[in-house]
Formats: sequence, structure tokens, C-alpha cells
Amino acid sequence: MKAKQFYAAAAGAAMALTLAACSGGGAGSSSDDASASTDSSDTAASGETYRVGVAMPTQTSERWIADGEAVQSQLEELGYEVDLQFGNDDIPTQTQQIEQMVTNGADLLIVAAIDGTALASQLEAAAAEGIPVIAYDRLINDTDAVDFYVTFDNYTVGVQQATSLLVGLGILNEDGSEGDATGPFNIELFAGSPDDNNATFFFNGAMDTLQPYIDNGTLVVASGQTDFNTVAITRWLQEKAQERMDNLLTSTYTGDTKVDGVLSPYDGLSRGIITALQNNGYSGTTADGFPIVTGQDAEIASVKLIADDVQFSTIFKDTRKLAAQAVTAAQSILSGEDPEANDTETYDNGVKVVPSYLLESDIIYADNIQELLVDSGYWTEEEVASGVAE
Repeated sequence: MKAKQFYAAAAGAAMALTLAACSGGGAGSSSDDASASTDSSDTAASGETYRVGVAMPTQTSERWIADGEAVQSQLEELGYEVDLQFGNDDIPTQTQQIEQMVTNGADLLIVAAIDGTALASQLEAAAAEGIPVIAYDRLINDTDAVDFYVTFDNYTVGVQQATSLLVGLGILNEDGSEGDATGPFNIELFAGSPDDNNATFFFNGAMDTLQPYIDNGTLVVASGQTDFNTVAITRWLQEKAQERMDNLLTSTYTGDTKVDGVLSPYDGLSRGIITALQNNGYSGTTADGFPIVTGQDAEIASVKLIADDVQFSTIFKDTRKLAAQAVTAAQSILSGEDPEANDTETYDNGVKVVPSYLLESDIIYADNIQELLVDSGYWTEEEVASGVAE
């Protein structure tokens, strides 16, 4: 029996919001654990191989390449046939890829959307064929045809980004206790792409954390730009972040007025911001007074900058665990079961609340790169030293 037939047969009870915990692996599993805890005989027992379409947004970020390859390898280890496609940050390309996956007889889709509002018709076509859909890290909005969502706790990621900015400025210590610094400190805010649902969660978590310090004058947004739509960077493009930071520096930070910190929600943006700062006369390391710049995704180029005390922090979202959770959910669905959810309230896509599995993330500072990134096998010491993935 094809997976879509399994799913249709179970549909009456399968996606009730009170989901049963029946998928096994869980958020704490490494990719090896996930593979070891699942039996590839599920596909063999049916006498056929399931086909899974995996749509990733881009190959311009090493993070998404790693995600795509991790999902593909883990699915193939379980005996599934995988069609992995990268959309190259082009919406028509990704929509066409998903349409082709449906035409080619996919039994399930795992989709990390370029634009979370642009795939409704393609996913509804998949639903018409009985093909279930797992949204991967980015929620897909405005459609009922999303069955499950795997991601990190994105609001908490924003809280962590803001917390690391406060730590870098000396307002807080790494353990969360109050630091000695009192300010005022000049900061600027950046947000992610408006078409990425996660960007608003990151920004809201960060602003809820920073706002009390803005209100009491410890932090000053010298440009006055605090609205999400004003500070958002479409498509998360590094060059756009550099351009905006250049403009802020020339319009706001003249004479003796200096920027002390920048909230950046992604390492690619962080590197653009750092380049703009360096081009405008800021030099040295954070120990010498270089502005505190945050980040996300633990991209190797930024990890080296953190090790070199230029970028202050990043947020580590272990994509191996995210891929393993997506594969665990896929296996449950392909077996006609309900995937395990740990959140059935937060992620409303405008049509339905999508049952979700949220994973935890970590703040990376220079002093925990070894423990969290090297010892875990995410990056090697040589990669951190060179800033280049091998």
C-alpha cells in the first residue's frame, strides 16, 4: 500500500491536536541515534520503496546544504528513495520543483520554503493526491495542506540572540546575572526576511528581551528604527545587510557618536554588518571596543570570527537533530501513524494550528566553541581555525 493510501486511511484520527507520542527518536537523538532506532524494514515489509521529495530553499548558505544532505542521507539509510532539490532563492524554481515531485509520484514532501506564503496551490495539489507535507524549519502559511512542522523554538532563539547582545555589552553575565555595565549603549536592530515566518518569532523574542533596557535608557537605538518592516532584510541577503549598515553609519553615527552593538539574526547578515563596520573605521576585536554583533546558525566563517573575537556570538541550531526529527516524523507518517508533537498551540499558519516539534538551541561564545561545536563533531578544530568547511 502506498504511503498516501496509508495516510488517507488514518486521516480521521491522524492529525488530531492531541497527538500520541509514537515516533520514538525524539529531539535529543543525534543522526546516528535516529538511524539506529528506526528499522528500514518498514519499507521492505510493504514490498515497495517510498519516494520522498525534499525541497530546500538555497545552496548559497552552507546551513541549507547541510540540512538537505542530512535529510537525504538519513532517509536513504532507511531505504527511502529521495528527490532532493534546492530552489536557489527563486520562488518559481521551488514551486516548479515541488510540482514535479508531485507529478513524479512522491509519497511525502519535506519542504523548507523560500517564501512561506507562496506554496499554497502546490501543496493543495499534493493534498489532492493524498501526499502529506512536513514543513521544515520554516512554517508554510495560508494553507490547510501542511500536516506537521519541525523546527527550533524560534521565539527562544530570539531571546538568546538578545541575551548574547546584553552579555557582550556587559549588561548581563553569561550565567544570566546582572553585569557591571550600565550604559547607555547605542545599538541597531536587524531582522530576517519578511517572507520567512521564523523572522518575526526571532525579532519578537529579541525585542521582548531588549525592550526593558530600551525603556530605561540603558540601550538607545540611535537611528530610531525599531519596526520589524523597517529593519527586516529580504531574503536574508548579506549584501543588503551591509548596505543598510553602511547607510546607518553614514546617517546616524557621525562625529563622536559610535555604535556599540548590533542585533543580527543570522550569520550571513552579521558578516555583512561587520564588513560595513570595518569599512567605516571600526577595527580590532570586541576586547578593543569593536561593536558587539550577534548571529545565528554557527556558520563556519562566523565561528572563526567568534574565535578571533570579531563577531561576538551566534546561535547554534544543530541541524543534524532537526534532520533526524524530520525523518522520524516522516517515518511515522509513512507508517500510517501520528508523528510526535511537543507543541500544538504556537504555530498558526492562518488556516490551522500546525502540530509541531520544537528543538532547543544554544548560544555560542568564543569560550564554548570547543565544547558545543568541535567536541560534538559539528565542526573540526581545523575548520574553526581556517573558517572554511572541509
